[in-house]
Amino acid sequence: MTASVFIDGAAGTTGLEIAARLAGRSEFALITLPDDRRKDAAARTEALNDADVVILCLPDDAAREAVGLIANDRTRVIDASTAFRVADGWTYGFPEVIGRDTVAQAKRISNPGCYPTGFIALLAPLVRAGLLPVAWPYSCHAVSGYSGGGKALIERFVRDPGIGWRGYGLAFGHKHVPEMQAYAHLAIAPLFAPAVVPAYRGMVVEVPLPLSIIPGAPDPAMLRAALTAFYDGSEVVSVAQSAPESGEILLREGAAAWDGLRLHVIASADGDQARLVAELDNLGKGASGAAVQSLNLISGLPETAGLIL
Repeated sequence: MTASVFIDGAAGTTGLEIAARLAGRSEFALITLPDDRRKDAAARTEALNDADVVILCLPDDAAREAVGLIANDRTRVIDASTAFRVADGWTYGFPEVIGRDTVAQAKRISNPGCYPTGFIALLAPLVRAGLLPVAWPYSCHAVSGYSGGGKALIERFVRDPGIGWRGYGLAFGHKHVPEMQAYAHLAIAPLFAPAVVPAYRGMVVEVPLPLSIIPGAPDPAMLRAALTAFYDGSEVVSVAQSAPESGEILLREGAAAWDGLRLHVIASADGDQARLVAELDNLGKGASGAAVQSLNLISGLPETAGLIL
């Protein structure tokens, strides 16, 4: 049976990437609006209520408005904004961490943020297993391609090729922090330091661990083994079994789209320090790929169908 899907915000970066992953798939029929009706309230309301599944690729306030326009209990929603990520009644769309059955049965799914995807993937299994403490001041250093900032930031990087690094979130209180704390099961909000570089896509997220002073912390090999066991069988998430031979992790300017997630535990020779590192595509597992993965699950399809792996 073909399911109808309406991407509200289809002209944006995330919407375009979702549509590309659904192109040619007979399981879904896209409901589209002509350009002159994309912002027409009546047309949007009709599409929102006609669709079997709505994928929202909108700013937070517009996403809340769109959900309010759905007047039936049949339409399922996948929201790519920050609006509902820690809201009651919404399921966090990270099936590897939350549970595939939980996502498959959900009516309202909030797509994880790109940075939180890497952070939570690294920490949640280790904290949940008791290998790392709940009450510890974790920090997160992360760098992303500029496409995650939307049209305005994309235009800024294209217009000014001299930008080599853009650190932001300097006022603290970044909107990703609540979900990072909630789904990594932390008692203390992490210190989050995000940045953007002149690459269109790609992301590296790092959590440094001073293991020698973390109470009860195990050696790095145990951390790697725990992550490997947790993600065993996943076609999306992989765990590197050794440090990169080159001694480097690279984010390339012209990287291809990718919906996977690669995790590393890189340790000092004496095991006193470790760096938990996640590699992903901010537009893939960090946005559009994650939305399609959830769409597959709620549609009873293989979760990797249409993904770029």
